[in-house]
This record gives sequence, C-alpha cells and structure tokens, in this order.
Amino acid sequence: MNIIKLNAINSTNDYLKTLSGAQYLENFTVVVAENQTKGKGQMGAKWNTAPGKNLTFSVLIKDLLLGINEIFNLNVAVAVSILQALEKHNVDKLSVKWPNDILAGNKKIGGILIENSIKNSGEIFSVVGIGLNVNQTDFEGLPKASSLAVVCGHEFDKIDVLEGIVINLKRNVASLLHKNVDPLWVAYHKNLYKRGVPMPFEKDDKKFMGIIQGVTRSGNLELLLEDDTMAEFKIKELQMLY
Repeated sequence: MNIIKLNAINSTNDYLKTLSGAQYLENFTVVVAENQTKGKGQMGAKWNTAPGKNLTFSVLIKDLLLGINEIFNLNVAVAVSILQALEKHNVDKLSVKWPNDILAGNKKIGGILIENSIKNSGEIFSVVGIGLNVNQTDFEGLPKASSLAVVCGHEFDKIDVLEGIVINLKRNVASLLHKNVDPLWVAYHKNLYKRGVPMPFEKDDKKFMGIIQGVTRSGNLELLLEDDTMAEFKIKELQMLY
C-alpha cells in the first residue's frame, strides 16, 4: 500500500490531484495528513478537524471505466467500504446519511468527497477524499458530531483504521470493475439512515414530511411524500431535519 504521509496540507484531495498530474502514481495511492487546513466537503462546504486526532486522507482510483450515469456507484462503494472497516472495530449503529455522511447513532463521524476527472478517452480518474473523526473528543459547538473514540470509549490506531478502509475499497472497486454492483447497493440501502421512517425535510425554506425509499443509481434521493406521490431530489437540493 503506497501511503504518502504529510504533517500539514491545505487539502489532501488537491495535493493528490496535483501530484497525479505531475507524475505516475500507482492505483490506490493514499495521501494522509495530520493537519488539513482547508478540508472540503460536499458542494464547497468546509471539513474542519482537530490536528493529529483524526483521519484526513485521499485515495487515487484510476482505470475504473464507468459511464457518466454510473459514477455514483463509486460513492456507494466508498461508503460501504468505510462501514465494513468500522464494523470490524466493533463500532455500533453505523449508517450512511445520504449522500455521503457516515454516522454512528445520530452523530456524524465522517464524510466523503469524490472528485472525478473525465479524460478524452472516457476514462475517469477519481480522487476519493475521506474525513473520519477518530480520537477527537471535544466537539464544542458541533452538537451533531462525534468520533470513534467517543462512541467506543477508547482511542484507535489511525493508520490501522485507514488501512482497513483501503483494503475494503480495493475489493469493492474490483466488484465495480466486474459489474457486480448489486451487493454494494444492497449494503448501502441496508445502512441508509432513516430509510422507511417518516422524517421532516426542508427545501427552499419550506418544511415537509417524507419517507426515504432509497437512492437511485444516479444518486438522487427517493422520497414518498404525504400525498402518496414519489419524488426525487438531487444532492444538496434538500435538507433532512434531524
């Protein structure tokens, strides 16, 4: 496993994208930083983390030929890989909050940001950014945040957790290459936060109730609305109130 360890960097995703453009890197090269000063979340949101306490890393995935309508399969594979790795560390009540938040109970412990570069040949290079709260215990001002240490009551070896995630990711990406995506989707839906439960949502400052039915292969959230109609919503188009 090729792991590049950095003390501090603005963004592991940006660093890995620049490095992969400047030189040859083997598939599944990992860049991990003790301190990420300008971490990114979905749609430009910031990912803040305590220096030295947590995992902030990025993984290069190449030679994965997916159609444009299949890109969300990689999101599913990454989310499932994280859950599988954490389950081996006996982390309870894990789930994926659509599209890419990792939760333990009702608390967010991790997030995923995937940035894809589509080449002229149609090949997609993906930089998978993962932020995981590991040993941080102080989340003042962040009532919905937690960590593995808080949930489990003990500290973790961060590199051991990282390696477990990457091992699972390699296996699950191989499933994508062999078009064996259904088991990954089954696992994703099985662990989808609040699936089948009436929940309040907000869109354009309007609140409404809905029941999550699942996620489409293109990554849209499927909701059953109060009038018994089905509706699909794109990423960041609505907010779950929980």
